[in-house]
Amino acid sequence: MHDLWLPAAIVALALVFDFINGFHDAANSIATVVSTRVLSPRWAVIWAAAFNFLAFWVFGLHVAKTVAKGVAPEFYTLPVVTGGLVGAIFWNLLTWWRGLPSSSSHALVGGFAGAALAYGGPSALIPSVLLKIGLFIFIAPMLGLVLGWLTMVGTYWAFRHSSPARVSKLFRKLQLVSAAAYSLGHGGNDAQKTIGIIFVVLLASGRLPPDAAGPPDWVVVACYAAISLGTLMGGWRIVKTMGQKICKLQPVHGFAAESAGALTLYGATWLGIPVSTTHTITGCIVGVGSTRGIHAVKWGVATRVVWAWVLTIPAAAGVGALSWYVFNFCGWR
Repeated sequence: MHDLWLPAAIVALALVFDFINGFHDAANSIATVVSTRVLSPRWAVIWAAAFNFLAFWVFGLHVAKTVAKGVAPEFYTLPVVTGGLVGAIFWNLLTWWRGLPSSSSHALVGGFAGAALAYGGPSALIPSVLLKIGLFIFIAPMLGLVLGWLTMVGTYWAFRHSSPARVSKLFRKLQLVSAAAYSLGHGGNDAQKTIGIIFVVLLASGRLPPDAAGPPDWVVVACYAAISLGTLMGGWRIVKTMGQKICKLQPVHGFAAESAGALTLYGATWLGIPVSTTHTITGCIVGVGSTRGIHAVKWGVATRVVWAWVLTIPAAAGVGALSWYVFNFCGWR
């Protein structure tokens, strides 16, 4: 009986993380469309949640496989996975409470790596995979910034002879499309991280053979449903930071930021790279805002956000490692 309920409890904890991920990262999908008043908060989260779930039919499972490869298979144990989830959930709730947009993706990777390191030492980690994930802490927001800036400059040039009223009316409609495209990318990249973790749980508990090609379909559907429901709840503290405090946005700016973010996420997801949707859209917003001059961006707020990014992996890893030591002390190995 113990062998049955324990893996089920850990899978449930992973789905709780996935729900909190959607709740925490709802700001990524809806902040711009809410702050520009194109959609009310209620309709914005419904719109985003729907496209989070539709990503199930669009993207493969490349990201899920990358997450599962960050730790050597012989160190896949239930206490390690549970410690990683505890570290990620702790960091997500802390940054949500402080209203800081941080990376659920890197919190999960950090928590998992910290618990594995506590269990098996440096040999438990696969540096090449973790290095690729770590590099995209910097690459994703910079790519988003550049694409956001280019999209905004291109839009300004294309509509340079149009009246502000006409531009505003047009982009209020187009932003619905860009918000949907970004939410699709958010669901496609973020839900897969939890799929990868549950896959590890099933392997570690013997529910799947070691040579299993991938997770069963019920895992994929459950993870997409959990993140969609979390998005539906909305993390309003972070919405305010993302949509109002970094820089003021109009519909045309929201369209440019979301379009650039969607392109970045689609590329990363198809390449199997778990990136931070938070980092990506923040970089896009800063890039779009900077086209109006350096003073259009509130750099003090942006600096606080960056510090949260830097601390995410070590903080989640620390809690993940501490959790594993507690489990070990209690006799759960």
